[in-house]
Amino acid sequence: MLSLPNILTLSRIVAIPLLAFLLWRPGWETGYLAAFVLYCAMGITDYFDGMLARSSGAVSKLGIFLDPIADKIMVASVILVLAAQGVLTGPYVGDMHVIAGLIILVREIAVSGLREFLGGLQVSVPVSKLAKWKTTFQLMSLGSLILGQGLPRWTVMIGDIAANVPHTVGLVTLWAAAILTLITGWDYLRVGLKHMD
Repeated sequence: MLSLPNILTLSRIVAIPLLAFLLWRPGWETGYLAAFVLYCAMGITDYFDGMLARSSGAVSKLGIFLDPIADKIMVASVILVLAAQGVLTGPYVGDMHVIAGLIILVREIAVSGLREFLGGLQVSVPVSKLAKWKTTFQLMSLGSLILGQGLPRWTVMIGDIAANVPHTVGLVTLWAAAILTLITGWDYLRVGLKHMD
């Protein structure tokens, strides 16, 4: 139970309140830079816990259960805090970027329910390459949005608008993740519908 991969997964869950605390005060550049470092460390542990579990043959039921939960809690926490603090805003559409975050959250909840339903029927849905791209864009997006708050003067002029580089990258990749979220979510739903009476 207390194998290294499981300890890494648990460390991500334990670190989530600290991450949320560091993100809580808008304008606290040091806090956001510390949050960016912590967020990157959590992403690295996500990669290594799975790799170590597979390479050492230490894949456990606890790890299989906790790993996706840790990922979803981390993503949901960051999206919710950034939305609450007004970070998911940008030129032209204002706070409409919150919709991209909402799409990601709804998909995560729906897919978790579908996985539970299909698991009861002994049906597994493998993770597609598109789903891996979705995860990549999602992690990159949230990291960029955090970094943008830590480096508010890292800006370029786009026409008459001063755009923060990491923040703009974060918003663009957030929408890319949201679009891929809809596509991969539909793939899961399609499989689920085949097994519903």
